[in-house]
Amino acid sequence: MRHAEFSAIPALAATAPTRATAPLANGGAGMSGFAGLFGDVQGEVADFIQNGGGGFATAATLTPEGQVWAARSQEAAAAAGIVGDADAAPDQQAFLDSIAPWAREAAARLGVAPELVSAHAALESGWGQRPLRNADGSSTNNLFGIKAGASWNGNVAESGTTEYVGGAALKTSARFRSYPDQASAFRDYAQMLIDNPRFRGALGTGSDARAFAGALARGGYATDPAYAAKLARLAGKLQGISG
Repeated sequence: MRHAEFSAIPALAATAPTRATAPLANGGAGMSGFAGLFGDVQGEVADFIQNGGGGFATAATLTPEGQVWAARSQEAAAAAGIVGDADAAPDQQAFLDSIAPWAREAAARLGVAPELVSAHAALESGWGQRPLRNADGSSTNNLFGIKAGASWNGNVAESGTTEYVGGAALKTSARFRSYPDQASAFRDYAQMLIDNPRFRGALGTGSDARAFAGALARGGYATDPAYAAKLARLAGKLQGISG
C-alpha cells in the first residue's frame, strides 16, 4: 500500500479547484449518514464471504488467480474500514473530524475537494488505526505512507509494508518519513504531489474522485493494482456524506 519515493523537482503551481464540496459533516445526522452509506459496501463484502469466500478460510481451494483476487478483496475491505462491527463508523467519523483542518489546507493547495485528501489519509492509515510508528512506539504522524528516500532530511522510521510484484502481495520493510505532528504530514504530502511531475494529473481535479485517484495510481503512488478503485470508492463515500 505504501507508495514509492520519487525525486523532487521545482514546485509546480497548483490549479484552483474546479468545484469544492461542502465541509465534512459533524455529529448527529452526519454520523447516521456515514453508517448508512457504508452499509451497501458491507453487504457486498458479507455476501462474498458467505457465498464463496468463507471468511477466506477456503482460499487454498481456489485457483492461483482466485487466491490473488480473494486476498485483494480482503485487503480492500480492511483498508477502507468496511468490515467489522457497527461501532466502527463513529471512530471513522472522529478520525475525519480530527484531520479536517489539515485536509482542507492541503486540498486548497492541490486544487481538489477536501474529501479526496481525507479519503487518501483514511485509506493509507486504516482510519488512523494503523499508524506507522517510530522505534519508541510513538506515531510518525505519516498518514499517507510516504517513504523516506535520499532527498528526505527529516526523521525516519523503519516499518513493514506490502508491495505488489506481478500481481502478488509481498511483505517487506521500508524507511518512512516521520513528522512531529499531523499538520506537518499533510503539508509535506501536498508539497510532494505538487513537486513531482508524475502526479501533475492529480492537481486541480476538484471533486472528481476518479480523476484524482487514477492520476495518483498512474504516477506510481502505490504498487497495488486496485489502488485507484479503492481510493475513488472511499472518496465517493465521503463526498456523499458531506454533499
